[in-house]
Amino acid sequence: MDRINNAVEKFNKGYACSQAIFTEYCGLFDIDSEKALKLSAGFAGGMRNGKTCGAVTGAFMVLGLKFGNANCEKADGRKNVYDAVVEFTKNFEQLYDSTDCKDLLGCNVGTVDGMRKAKEEKLFNTICPKFIKSAAEILEGMLNKK
Repeated sequence: MDRINNAVEKFNKGYACSQAIFTEYCGLFDIDSEKALKLSAGFAGGMRNGKTCGAVTGAFMVLGLKFGNANCEKADGRKNVYDAVVEFTKNFEQLYDSTDCKDLLGCNVGTVDGMRKAKEEKLFNTICPKFIKSAAEILEGMLNKK
């Protein structure tokens, strides 16, 4: 539960959604937080174009670290990661019907109008924390069972 709350708290302190998730779990894989912050910085806001939510892509990075193996350069070596990503996506979509930022927020923060709407309606304060919490909860369940 601490990692879940910590991820939400990081977001509330200004971390991007992708950073909040990835930096909270990076230590489990001996990745320092500075590198994790840099690596995950570009994934927020659906990679700035309303695509896959940063909380989801942050979780995908963690799943890659957990389930990837030494043969990841080949498709067979990525199978466990792919399976984990599919499972995560299914669980997240059961809650929210989508993993796309623009669908989740009701606007595309990659556009001027979308960002204005998100700020005016305080979506980053009211809606995004629940996506981070849910992503972390799903991730916790997956990391603990496998």
